[in-house]
Amino acid sequence: MASHVRLAPLPVVLIGFGAIGASVWRLLGEAPDRVRLAGLLLREEPGRDHPGLVAAAAAGIAAGPRLAPLLPSPAAPGEPRALVVECAGHEAVDRHGVASLEAGCDLMVVSSGALANPARHDRLLAAARASGRQLIVPAGAIGGLDILGAARLAGLHEVRYRSRKPPAAWLGTPAQELLDLAALTAPAVFYRGTARAAARDYPRNANVVATLALATLGFERTEVELVADPAAAGNAHEIDALGVSGSISLRVESFASPTNPRTSMITAFSIARAVLDRRAALLI
Repeated sequence: MASHVRLAPLPVVLIGFGAIGASVWRLLGEAPDRVRLAGLLLREEPGRDHPGLVAAAAAGIAAGPRLAPLLPSPAAPGEPRALVVECAGHEAVDRHGVASLEAGCDLMVVSSGALANPARHDRLLAAARASGRQLIVPAGAIGGLDILGAARLAGLHEVRYRSRKPPAAWLGTPAQELLDLAALTAPAVFYRGTARAAARDYPRNANVVATLALATLGFERTEVELVADPAAAGNAHEIDALGVSGSISLRVESFASPTNPRTSMITAFSIARAVLDRRAALLI
């Protein structure tokens, strides 16, 4: 007679408790049958109470400046390997990425723009391969990575990503040196180039650009256009791809997170779904 084994809830250690991290924490906490929140790692700021520390204390979760004490022992009998979810930026990837993988945990890198740095990318990938664990990049603010990944397997010829935002959204970037943003009356393309250079020079778009490049043709062959559009109501991500299997055109217009207007609302839900899928009975 066949036996049915129910998977134990997946232990999750979350790094970061900003707009994205706090939302992911809340969403995962609503699924205790599939996820066990095993740890919260925050950067302590002397003389300042961090709201994440207060939330962690209320939940009875250990939090502090070191990751190692939060990781379940790889030798613990019957304990599933933990998933470490990074929501804290490039510094956190550098401080804790390789260590998490070497400790026997899978690592989800939300700050995928960090992987545009070749040395960091290679270092993390080598650690994942050596430890037999997974380095995971969630879709985040864009979609269609399933069909784009299938198209890559079939053979992709070209991929172009276009970020279309209102002129004010490009303030504080090199765009304001190239355009008179306040005077625009029509869409203006101010950047065309590789995904690697776009991730470096326009870090607010780095995660979307990097995720698409990693899923398709890589940082040098994925083309990027950045557009200031006075008619744009929000932030739009447009993807056009051509390959052996046909052509693909995708457009996502994101509403901003109510707690951080620089972050798309859908991002936290995308991360939570990627985590919950690891304990899903039906996976789509």
